[in-house]
Order: sequence, then structure tokens, then C-alpha cells
Amino acid sequence: MAEVNEQVLRALIMEVLKEMGSASKPVTFAGSSETAAPARPKEEDVDDTWIQTGGPAEAHTSPDEVVIAVGPAFGRSQRTTIVGVPHRNVIRQLVAGIEEEGLKARVVRVYRSSDVAAVAVEGDRLSGSGVCIGIQSKGTTVIHQRDLQPLSNLELFPQAPLLTEEVYRAIGKNAAKYAKGESPNPVATLNDQMARPKYQALSALLHIKETKRVVKGKPADECRVSL
Repeated sequence: MAEVNEQVLRALIMEVLKEMGSASKPVTFAGSSETAAPARPKEEDVDDTWIQTGGPAEAHTSPDEVVIAVGPAFGRSQRTTIVGVPHRNVIRQLVAGIEEEGLKARVVRVYRSSDVAAVAVEGDRLSGSGVCIGIQSKGTTVIHQRDLQPLSNLELFPQAPLLTEEVYRAIGKNAAKYAKGESPNPVATLNDQMARPKYQALSALLHIKETKRVVKGKPADECRVSL
């Protein structure tokens, strides 16, 4: 598993402080002999052509679709999960898992919240099957169904550092099975008790960055993806 890069963490701290307007002068880390990490690319310089935003998303009635609802920063100001899995690969694996079960995947972008449960709830209201996979940009994922309370779920994957491409593919398969009315075994994931303390600071920073992209009251948009 990839370790948190200290230089990347420092760059994120400086970027978040700058975005929040909390730094009246350049932020430095006194006593450090390391060279600061290079500036992260601006959003307008990011290659996000693989995921294009269309018009407002509408609720569908087709029972053979599963919605993948992504957070507001997904594939834009953030391009990888907390451990560096490219967002494009995440979507590719989720779609592949859904299609392996004979169903169709549909991607929407949620703006109203950066909370993974809220993202999924908005997505399942648009899903023809009522099943949605909600994803935060840092990688935290949930499978949710329309008739469940927001904080209830079919499966929750809170330890984003432990989610690999293979796990995302399995999540897609299970979501499709739920949509077909089946009761699959939960997706097997690794368990690392040190993952939380190891990545807690970086996770908080990435969540702050995504929250900065929230647009209150803005409905979800359809997304066209090129995988």
C-alpha cells in the first residue's frame, strides 16, 4: 500500500489554506530540510476530458440501470483516490462490474453535498433500479438503495486507502446484483487498523477540498464518460 507522501501532504495543506483565505502570508514549514513539493495543477489545467458534464440529470425508470454518483470534485480538482487510484480507473472498474452482471451503468455528478451518504441518496433517487454507488473523490464508497434511510446502506466501504481497482470492480458487480433483487455476499476488503491514523490528516484535507466544490441547491448533472 502506498504511504502518504509528506511533501504531497504539505502541498495540500498550503493549497487548502490558500483556498480558504486563511493564509495572509506564504505558509512555510520551519526546520524542514526538504524541498517543497511542486504546486499541484490548477483545475483549468487538469485533463478531465474523459468525464464531461451534460444537462441536469433526470430520474429514470429502467430497472436495469445502476447509477454511479460522484462527488463535486471527482475527476476535476481531484483526479485520484487517497492512495492514487486514478478516478478514470475507478469508474472503468465500477462500470465493468455492473456490465458483467448484464446491467447498464449511468454516471451523475452531485453538487449539493460532499458527504458520501448524501451523494448516494441523490443518486438512487435518479436510478431506474433504485440502486446507486456513491463515491467521494478520496475514494470512500457506498452502495445505497432508494428505500433505505440516508445513513443506512447495502454496503459501506469507509476505508478508502484499502480500496483497490479489483475491489471497485467487485463493488460494481454487487451493486448490479442488488439491482436484480439478489442478495450477494458482501465485497471482501482488507482490514488495516492503522489505516485511519495513517491517513486521517490527508483524508480531512481532501474532504475540505471537495467541500469547497459544493454548490448548495444545484441539482445533479448527467455525465458522459470516455473510458
